[in-house]
Amino acid sequence: MTFQTQLRIPGPTPLPERVVRSMNRPMIDHRGPEFAAILAEITAGAKRVFKTSNDLLLLTSSGTGGLESAVANLVSPGDEVVAAVCGNFGERFAALATAYGADVVRLEFEWGQPVDPKDLEAVLERHPKAKVVLLTHNETSTGLTNPLEALARVAHQAGRIVVVDGVSSISSIAIDTDGWGIDVAVSGSQKGWMAPPGLALVSVSDRAWAQQERARSPRFYFDWKEAKVWAEKGMTPFTPAVGVVFALQEGLHMIEEEGLSAVYERHERLARGTQAGLQALGFQLYAQEGYRSNTVTSALPPAGLDVAALRTALNDRYGVVIAGGQAKMAGKMIRVGHLGAVAAGDVVQVVWAIEQALEELDIAPADGRGVAAVTNSLQGVAAAAR
Repeated sequence: MTFQTQLRIPGPTPLPERVVRSMNRPMIDHRGPEFAAILAEITAGAKRVFKTSNDLLLLTSSGTGGLESAVANLVSPGDEVVAAVCGNFGERFAALATAYGADVVRLEFEWGQPVDPKDLEAVLERHPKAKVVLLTHNETSTGLTNPLEALARVAHQAGRIVVVDGVSSISSIAIDTDGWGIDVAVSGSQKGWMAPPGLALVSVSDRAWAQQERARSPRFYFDWKEAKVWAEKGMTPFTPAVGVVFALQEGLHMIEEEGLSAVYERHERLARGTQAGLQALGFQLYAQEGYRSNTVTSALPPAGLDVAALRTALNDRYGVVIAGGQAKMAGKMIRVGHLGAVAAGDVVQVVWAIEQALEELDIAPADGRGVAAVTNSLQGVAAAAR
């Protein structure tokens, strides 16, 4: 039996057919009026998703490039920087700041546990010279969403520049950049925006611009000031990933047609369904209850299951691609992505395939309990919504 590939990792995410078709058009002049019109449309649409009136910069890079741009533009060598760390991507953000010569104060929590706003407040009180705070909204390495609103408010009220890694959350999980006092928020095209990798979206507040004027780290490709100057001309300072720009434009069309509130509700509903299905199959959810992500579910395997063997069986026999653990959790967990262009049928198919693979690997019988749990969860959410 042949299956169409189900790419269910935390990103890159599957491309809707509309997005694929949008890239099948002739190349255009990235210094011409057509590109300027598309850039203006994307910028306005992204601002609506970010919920910001701040500047919105489009950089040709991965999401990590957008995060590096924040460090390069806000941090000087020797500056104290507070980084909240509860997973692999928080570690990466802290490492970025260290690479630029910052004195990084790490606020660390066990993987799978959220950052506590009270602990952040205490750290900021002990480090009044730390002007920049690095926060991770959605920690895909552990399937956890931090209480960003509370964390950002604590840092903002303490007078610090609030920088948020929203690469895997913005466009899939609600955010209010301006309302929550976030100075810099970063996302990436390959996540909930339903486009290929290649573009970072970065919102920059007036407070962040003032800090950018003071910061002395070297910067060239990621110089925000250059990006802003050229954006005002309808261009980017360097050659952009034009094909990805086409795709992002179409992805935004799809988000706005569905409506942001509906997009967020869909992601939450499918996350609950995925969690229910995995638990029914004997997996133990990893992230703390109440903070589990709506874009990726992390789970520890049932006894006797080899994660690598499961992923191989899913890929080879059923065309389902899921992620494993990262860093210290490598080989110890699975991560199932459900962000972007994902529907109820996709979740059902993935859980069904996992159930079949578990039987093949002599872990548990394929008796339909996983699919039943997903279906019951989805029906229950739908009934509650009515």
